[in-house]
Amino acid sequence: MEADTVKRIGIIGVGEIGRAIVMGLRHGGGGPSPEVFLSPRGARAAAELSARYEGVQVCADNQAVVDRSELVIIAVRRQDRHDALAGVTVDGDKVVVNVMAGVGNDDLRQTLATDVPMVRAIPLPAIRERRSVTVVHPSHPQVNSLFEQLGGALPVADEAAFDVFSTLTGTLTTHYAYLATLTSWAAGQGIASDDADRYVRGLFQGVGRALSDETRSLHQLAADHETPNGSNERIRTTWFDPANSKALKKALDDLLADLQ
Repeated sequence: MEADTVKRIGIIGVGEIGRAIVMGLRHGGGGPSPEVFLSPRGARAAAELSARYEGVQVCADNQAVVDRSELVIIAVRRQDRHDALAGVTVDGDKVVVNVMAGVGNDDLRQTLATDVPMVRAIPLPAIRERRSVTVVHPSHPQVNSLFEQLGGALPVADEAAFDVFSTLTGTLTTHYAYLATLTSWAAGQGIASDDADRYVRGLFQGVGRALSDETRSLHQLAADHETPNGSNERIRTTWFDPANSKALKKALDDLLADLQ
């Protein structure tokens, strides 16, 4: 077994991201999968995952998760971290992966009172299908190897850069809301809601596939989908105008400030 391969992974906080990590580790691919130990937090999801996948177990408490694991992922909500980690001891040759938004490693290290290696990461739900790049800081061979299995790892130089990437993740539901608004508008024009929904999904799934072409910049992709004085140019310049762009950047600035 390679030195960077993790055989035992613990997850404290089995919410959406914890579930996605387990599913990603069990999603196709060759080679042996690591054992996974889940905390009783998120009991329903933990029980479902342990029943569905071989090698996934629910532990009696969070300390048991730590004790049985080489790499421990902390995935509780930011506001729940002190309660969830009260009395938990992490020492020895463990590695801690901090996936809590807005919680720096110094903060978590103080909470756990530990000197073990600690890495921040931004796993997204698409890791369940191994289709999402995960930003990590600092770079660590075992953590990088884990997320390479789940779609790719992107180590960044410092926490300032990490916070910028974390801010970008705050735009995901805005994208879905934009698509829902298009569907609602079409329904308001007399189109059946199911037909509008189906068409908008297909329209933007095609756009999403174009993103895999990394030979073209995002600006180039936009230009390639647009003709001079055409419909796409009209919506882009009349709706996504300089004021709209400025408002978006201001919202991102404010979120970044809160995460730092």
